[in-house]
Amino acid sequence: MKDKYVDLITQTFDFPQNEFNLNEDHELTIHNIPLMDIIEQYGTPLKFTYLPKITEHIKKARKWFNVAMAKADYNGKYNYCYCTKSSHFFHVMEEVLKNEVHLETSSAFDINLIQSLFEQGMISKDRFIVCNGFKLQNYIDNIAMLVKDGFTNIIPVVDNYRETDLLAEAIEGEFKIGLRIAAEEEPKFPFYTSRLGIGYKDIVPFYKDKIKGMKRVKVKMLHFFINTGIEDDAYYWNELHKCLSVYCELKKECPELDSLNIGGGFPIMNSLNFNFDYEYMANEIVSQIKQVCESNNVPEPDIFTEFGSFTVGESGGTIFKVEYQKIQNDREKWNMIDSSFMTTLPDSWAINKKFIMFPINHWDRNYERVLLGGITCDSDDYYNSEQHSNAIYLPNYDVNDPLYIGYFHTGAYQESIGGFGGIQHCLTPAPKHIIISVDEDGEYNTRLFSKEQSYKSMLKTLGY
Repeated sequence: MKDKYVDLITQTFDFPQNEFNLNEDHELTIHNIPLMDIIEQYGTPLKFTYLPKITEHIKKARKWFNVAMAKADYNGKYNYCYCTKSSHFFHVMEEVLKNEVHLETSSAFDINLIQSLFEQGMISKDRFIVCNGFKLQNYIDNIAMLVKDGFTNIIPVVDNYRETDLLAEAIEGEFKIGLRIAAEEEPKFPFYTSRLGIGYKDIVPFYKDKIKGMKRVKVKMLHFFINTGIEDDAYYWNELHKCLSVYCELKKECPELDSLNIGGGFPIMNSLNFNFDYEYMANEIVSQIKQVCESNNVPEPDIFTEFGSFTVGESGGTIFKVEYQKIQNDREKWNMIDSSFMTTLPDSWAINKKFIMFPINHWDRNYERVLLGGITCDSDDYYNSEQHSNAIYLPNYDVNDPLYIGYFHTGAYQESIGGFGGIQHCLTPAPKHIIISVDEDGEYNTRLFSKEQSYKSMLKTLGY
């Protein structure tokens, strides 16, 4: 009878896969890196960022869209933007910018980050900087500062009727803007229309009544964002076609309009059963944009994408040690980790997001059904289901031979939502964080980015 953990996985999934494999000791490797070696060197809890994955995804997306444009004889250009809010860390930005991408910002301090990148020689002043989000005065002032400093492709995307006036008051001379469409949300949402942007039917009247008479303002971009991201479903295609109708109508009134930003990113792998045809989606998006524009006798726009999670999500991982197993009744076994899900993987409890989860070692043991609990005293600090089932199965627990588990593709948002370097729930320390790179010979290297958070840093933040 096949009752080892490795048997469970190989019978359930197509395993091994390109990213995940096992070594001769029945221990998990990722990109051929033995994770137990990382654990032995640094200990747990541990977060890591595998930098080559970032460049890999940027190159793939560029290839998909450029090939799609060539197939469709598309006349516009493709521009890849990285959403800084997905991960602002310097090591992430450094890897992203090796690939000459453009950037999308979402707050006033984001602009200070752009300024720092320029001062360090990592970007030039002709880089596209798409400024999204609701803009308070400090955000407006920082955008104006970049324009004054000679950045030639700053595109603040207008979120509401007031922002055009605020930008005109703060910026001297001509400047570019984008207009954001408020897409209709999916039926499961508690509201009908996105709080961000201006309604479909209001975009062209707003331009004609207000912006057209502002001689210094040039509308460069129409921005279209779907909260659930790019998916091959009726909802996405319907909203895209509504957006394209607005683009064509606006283009006839506004000759300088030449760019369409299809914000809302590609999904990332969250299960070994994940199946998404990226190449098909790029082909279909490009093809449909071209068809609608041709039928309206409008030139195809340059296409901008804003990929945040897709850029960095699959580069991250988080590793815990199972410290103890609590048997609470005749059927519930709780494996207690050496950290907190609420602080370390906040998306797992805040929006019930599932990540790929595997044990790192002991794949040759029999398996058992368990629940996973964090160390805080909060009843919500648990993780109890996988993407493919309503249960978690792990190798049998042995108090004398530690079990380690890893969550993968956690590289987007978790640190910023969890408040990196700040106060964690129940004063649970943020784990250490290491950076993994690969040299020219294909050998991996690790370095410590941040130590585990200390009590002294927390007490200082709290004013002690």
